[in-house]
Amino acid sequence: MKTALLIVDIQRDFCPGGALTVSGGDQVVEPANQLLRRFEERRLPIYLTRDWHPPNHCSFRESGGPWPPHCVVGTPGAAFHPALYVPAAATILSKATRADQEAYSGFDASGLAERLNASSVDHVVVAGLATDYCVKASVLDALAAGFRVTVLSDGIRAVDAQPGDGAKAIQEMRHCGARFAKLDDVLKQV
Repeated sequence: MKTALLIVDIQRDFCPGGALTVSGGDQVVEPANQLLRRFEERRLPIYLTRDWHPPNHCSFRESGGPWPPHCVVGTPGAAFHPALYVPAAATILSKATRADQEAYSGFDASGLAERLNASSVDHVVVAGLATDYCVKASVLDALAAGFRVTVLSDGIRAVDAQPGDGAKAIQEMRHCGARFAKLDDVLKQV
């Protein structure tokens, strides 16, 4: 059995200056890059998710959702952060691609659980944006699918649409079985 890396939505629109800025969102790039390089060196599976919305997505305020338009296909904001290292062998999973479906989790209609199982993965390391939405949903789905999960505590940031949402998300992930670790500890184990 082996470990896979899941990098969640480190896209321009979620970083400072983007349409849906996560405070300190760009601070997850360097820890993510260190993990990406380590997993690449070890030839371990790497997955990156991205929001990949049509212009009329149901999550947008104009369509009755809670968010400003963000990560619209073909726009600069949908691109990965320019400093994010994306290995050639990484698998990129686009989510929330249908206008009528929300998809916070990287496991939503992506076949990710099946891919992980086919690669004999039993443990997933997760980092990215945002703690209280797409990271939480992906972690909870990974746990529900039977994977052990380690969340990179210094590689996540929260939207905190309501103050404390990020802390509540961390508590929920822990309660469901996720382990949290800092970058140095994760690097020692991979």
